[in-house]
Order: sequence, then structure tokens, then C-alpha cells
Amino acid sequence: MPHSTETPDEFAASRRAMVEQQLRRRGIASEAVLQAMEEVPRHLFVPETARHAAYDDSPLHIGRGQTISQPFMVARMTELLKVRPGARILEVGTGSGYQAAVLDQLGAEVWTIERLPELTEAARQTLDRLGYDRVHVVNGDGTLGLPEHAPYDGIIVTAAAPHVPEHLTDQLAEGGRLIIPVGARDVQELRVVTRTARGLETTYILDCRFVPLIGAEGYPPEEGSS
Repeated sequence: MPHSTETPDEFAASRRAMVEQQLRRRGIASEAVLQAMEEVPRHLFVPETARHAAYDDSPLHIGRGQTISQPFMVARMTELLKVRPGARILEVGTGSGYQAAVLDQLGAEVWTIERLPELTEAARQTLDRLGYDRVHVVNGDGTLGLPEHAPYDGIIVTAAAPHVPEHLTDQLAEGGRLIIPVGARDVQELRVVTRTARGLETTYILDCRFVPLIGAEGYPPEEGSS
């Protein structure tokens, strides 16, 4: 089982408190998700200068204008995916690699795409070092998905899209779920898009705020960024 290379784990109590106070009390009901988030060492996925705040109820900056989502949002989106062991999951927006590690902890095989090369390599190194060997990290445009490994039982998008990318819904297996924030750059709706025998069904979950999804089916880069 993947685990921290640090012994003893000085953050174990902080993880337990995060699970009980931020997740369970706010309605996260999946024991599998709660257990996974108690196991994954979130503090090893943030800059060393931010480790003291790794288990706070807030997102954290990880560089290049990107963030690691607050624990509750990670848990809510993961719970909405309804991951089963052996599931094939695509993540769009690797960031630090934390979300992918949680999915691996749940027994999924994960393909995760990050557009920024330096974040891609940093996440790959962290995931490899911690033993999350069911995660495959790819550098590229996540809005196009990875059709060569489709179909997926679930797709999770960790940045805000202006619309639901057709490339992603096309890569869902029947019964598969796409979890995605959709809307303007400043505020969005978290939605679940499910592929059924009748087509696509969309459910609104909650309002949220994510960094913009950049790519062919996302937002263009802001001036001065890459």
C-alpha cells in the first residue's frame, strides 16, 4: 500500500482531524473516501513552506498559478465519481498529484494529464517516490482527454471549463461519470455528467471556484502566461 516515506508520521493526527472535522461533519459519507484521505500524506504534495497548512480547510498554491484543492472539494468530487477497485479513471489537471493519489488509494488505475511540464515532472516524482504505481502521469492538453486509453469509468476535471468538453464525454464508458466545474473564470457550477444508454444526463451539485482549464476545449491562456 502506498504510504509516506517519513517515519514517524507527524501529520497523522492532522489527517484524522481533517477527516472528522472537515469531511465527515460536512456530509462526506463514503467510508472508502474518508479512509483514503486519512491515508494519503497531503503534506507531501504541497511546497515545504506550506506543509504546516496542508490539512487546513482551504486550497493552497503549488506554483505557476495552480492550486491543490481544499480537502472537502477533493473528497466531494471523489465521492461523486463512485470509484470501485479496478476502475479506469482519467484526471484532467494533475497539479500536485494529490487527487490522483487519493484515486489510487481507492484501487483505481489512473491516467492524469497536466499541461505544465514542470508540474508534470514534479507530480510524477512525488507519486513514484510514495509508491502510487497505478497512476500514469502525462504532459498534454487535458481538454482532449486520452482517447488511446478510453473508455473510462470516470473522468474528473480539477479546473474550470467554459463548457463541457465533447472530447471528454466521448471517452466515458456507459454508466461512466464526468465530474467537472463549468462556468466563468471567477465562479462555476460543479456538475456530474453521466453517460447512459439514452445519452448524457447532467446534474448540478454546488457552486465552486477553480482555476481555469486551459486548452483547445477550455479557456485560452491569459496574456503573459503559458
